[in-house]
Amino acid sequence: MTSAVKGPASYFPTIEKKYGRPIAEWKDLIRTSPLTKHMELVNWLKAEHGLGHGHANALVAHTLAENAGR
Repeated sequence: MTSAVKGPASYFPTIEKKYGRPIAEWKDLIRTSPLTKHMELVNWLKAEHGLGHGHANALVAHTLAENAGR
């Protein structure tokens, strides 16, 4: 039995379906942005790309956590 995806990644299938871009593309946008703070990135995704707050927050949280692990 497969365990359910939890945390920010649980939003990923809906984000891809609703906004038409793969998660890898969103993460690349976040990583190449000159912005570095969590809420700056969330607000940028909302303003420039039309994401909802929860979706933007999930993408930023997951991406920044990955970057911190490097």
